[in-house]
Amino acid sequence: MKEYDVKGSILGFEDTLKVNISEIDELFSTIKDADNEDISFTIANPYALREYSFDIPSDIQKLLEINDKSNVSAYNIVVIQKPLEKSTVNFLAPIVINNDNNKIAQAVLDPVRHPEFGMAESIKSFKE
Repeated sequence: MKEYDVKGSILGFEDTLKVNISEIDELFSTIKDADNEDISFTIANPYALREYSFDIPSDIQKLLEINDKSNVSAYNIVVIQKPLEKSTVNFLAPIVINNDNNKIAQAVLDPVRHPEFGMAESIKSFKE
């Protein structure tokens, strides 16, 4: 489990300043507020689900001090439902991590530039 500094804010978690990320499996991980264990949410590795690429917005690059050599990863917030197949993934607001300095921020992508990504895509649509 690693601790990350939140730069900017994560939608719905604006007061969260530090988070811990724990991998559950190759698809899912959990983010927990380092100062409040009651605040947590599930994230998914988008690359385990689909083709996924986007340009990191310049403001996020600055916040996270990202350059051409940075080790960066991206995750997407999952809204867990029962049964699990009804859970949804937000591909338009990825969590971006600079693994070199342990800084994390949420990018909000332009849906016009990324019409292939949705805010609430069903996990069921990616299972074969």
